[in-house]
Amino acid sequence: MAAAMSGPSVAPRPALGEELTLRVDSLAFGGAGVSRAPGGYVVFVEGGFPGDLVRARVHQRKRSYAQARVTALLEPGLDQVAPLADHPGAPWQVLRYERQLEIKAEQVDDALRRIGKLDGFVLEPIVAAVQQWRYRNKLEYSFGTGADGTLECGFHAPGSWERIQHIEDCLLASEPANQARREVLEFCRAQGLEAFDRRTREGFLRNLVVREGRRSGQLLVRLVSSRGELDVDALSAAVSCHGLLWTHTDARAETTAGGRTELLAGAAALDERIGDLELRISPEAFFQTNTEMAEVLYGLIVDAAELRGWERVYDLYSGIGSIALTLAPRAGTVHGLELIEDAVADAIGNAKRNEITNASFYAGDVRLALGELVAKAGRPDVLVVDPPRAGLSQKIVRRVIEAAPKRIVYVSCNPTTLAPNAAQLVEAGWRPERVTPVDMFPQTPHIECVAVLSR
Repeated sequence: MAAAMSGPSVAPRPALGEELTLRVDSLAFGGAGVSRAPGGYVVFVEGGFPGDLVRARVHQRKRSYAQARVTALLEPGLDQVAPLADHPGAPWQVLRYERQLEIKAEQVDDALRRIGKLDGFVLEPIVAAVQQWRYRNKLEYSFGTGADGTLECGFHAPGSWERIQHIEDCLLASEPANQARREVLEFCRAQGLEAFDRRTREGFLRNLVVREGRRSGQLLVRLVSSRGELDVDALSAAVSCHGLLWTHTDARAETTAGGRTELLAGAAALDERIGDLELRISPEAFFQTNTEMAEVLYGLIVDAAELRGWERVYDLYSGIGSIALTLAPRAGTVHGLELIEDAVADAIGNAKRNEITNASFYAGDVRLALGELVAKAGRPDVLVVDPPRAGLSQKIVRRVIEAAPKRIVYVSCNPTTLAPNAAQLVEAGWRPERVTPVDMFPQTPHIECVAVLSR
């Protein structure tokens, strides 16, 4: 009798809550370690790094992979170094910085080739950060309550939506920004104010946003709370800053956006300088959170655009106009398109502030407004796009294709969404020329890159 045919083998899946001993082979995009359980079943290990031998507990499992968190480091990998800060916002600090750069460059290349099926482009060497610590110009902190009932201010602990890890000295922020955070916390403790409880939805203090003009030295401090009473005069006297704001909100989700914001003291915006540009930034407007590396990034965008002085340039998701205004002196005309009206107002003001007359800015959703802009201003020669992490929707990619620019400069903070967008553009007739990874966020898994496509 012939032996029965056996179906394809399926690697055994570990049980939820099971602890595994695993060797981490590599890092996936987003920062989780990649390992394989006995039988070849893939396990993504949060807190694991290449070469580590770890114990990890499974907290989620699917048919083809599981997710686990490190419970014990049994043997560190060769690239590990001692952490400098007890900081959940710097998970890669245990890797040599040179290795961080290598992994980020590898992840960009892998995403473009594996997800986008792209080839024929030049992957430029990754651009290292100017500063490895104290580089952020904006940080959003959360309030919480310690085990002893003390009011704390820090970041969500890894894997927790409710537990806050207190920070005494945030090594991603400058010393002045840290001092402003401490002053707010000391005031709130002295006033006996309570943190918002993320389970019961009760309590007052939610978040603290500290934003810094790295070149101006100005600090913009915004306290976010539930609705309630606050001694605003005492708070204003307690905090040294350029501008102090208070946002109160009824939102159920934890967010620093929305609500009602009032100016308590000083100015409602701060000044910043990028290259030759003098910029004003309103409290909720988007601006690159690493000022020094933003200058480097904008230089790469200028090089990628290859402007000769006569081109019509579009800047999609133009924010406060910093990229558009950097390009304007080198172009014929520049047109910025942005959804947030306050940011558009900032951009128009920044153009006037810098006496730039060939740049125009429009408020609108790119899905609808791009076609209208083409009808009004004409087809772009160069199109620059700097989208959110989710990348461009298929409809927006179609609008870009219809606009038919000769050259596209795609500024991406997520290579896994850049890859499919670039593949769609390649299918429509553009050719990928080069991609340059940029390390805007040392000690973290985040990657920025500038991709150039031409027809």
